[in-house]
Amino acid sequence: MPAQPSTTTRAQVALMPGGRLHLNDGPIDLVIGAFGAASAVKAAYAAAARRFTTILDELCEELPLLRSEVTSSIPAPYGTTARLMDAAVRPYASKCFITRMAAVAGAVADEILAAMLAATDLDRAYVNNGGDIAVYLAAGQSFVIGMVDRPDHPGLFGKARISAGDGIGGIATSGWRGRSFSLGIADAVTVLGASAAAADAAATVIANAVDLPDHSNVTRVPACDVDPQSDLGARLVTRDVGALSDDEIAQALARGEAEAQRLLRANRIRAAALHLRGETRVLRHPALISAPC
Repeated sequence: MPAQPSTTTRAQVALMPGGRLHLNDGPIDLVIGAFGAASAVKAAYAAAARRFTTILDELCEELPLLRSEVTSSIPAPYGTTARLMDAAVRPYASKCFITRMAAVAGAVADEILAAMLAATDLDRAYVNNGGDIAVYLAAGQSFVIGMVDRPDHPGLFGKARISAGDGIGGIATSGWRGRSFSLGIADAVTVLGASAAAADAAATVIANAVDLPDHSNVTRVPACDVDPQSDLGARLVTRDVGALSDDEIAQALARGEAEAQRLLRANRIRAAALHLRGETRVLRHPALISAPC
């Protein structure tokens, strides 16, 4: 792998309006919010910036392994963020093709949040990595999260109130309209999970399940034709979804619901919202997700 430029000059760190922190390094773009005493917020942001400056290079060192299919015989990665990715996707490896890249955005968010919490005490905090979000809530604290049904044309359709004690440490969204490839046709699948990495992996799996295999109005191409570096290789990914009947929409969503129900029963997710062509299916622990706004 070619030598990477120095992280000390490449990473960008800036405060944003409202007291948020913005960190950028190549493909990683984070927006961070911390709440608590002013000194604690300052310490948390300093810790986040320190950890951030090396995280991309650490991932690049193991990139061929991280892009490989996870099997029982594949060696474990050694980086801390890579291990979070591995733990998030391992439960799915025996049932479907998956690589550790299915949890990379969530794992990066988790790792930065962990660095913040190790440095100081906070009331609340979040690390938003392009919509995959690690969250922390001290006792008595809560967040209200806006939910969108299409990441390419965001429109708020509802909200999720999460509180300390709900068992939620991460939120992630996947679908064919998002920034990553999908094998399915979901416009968006949003998952609440114990961590951002766990939610990221689960959202990928559920979004892949929302599908109509071999449908003539679904355009699919090999992932490597769009991105030669894709971890999906020659697997067909969705590039366009044409007209679908109401019955076909219901059928595709039912496939995704079945997968989400399985993950709920296995305690791998806390809630999921599946969206396709204006239709929504919500599966949840009671009181986690409100009615539409």
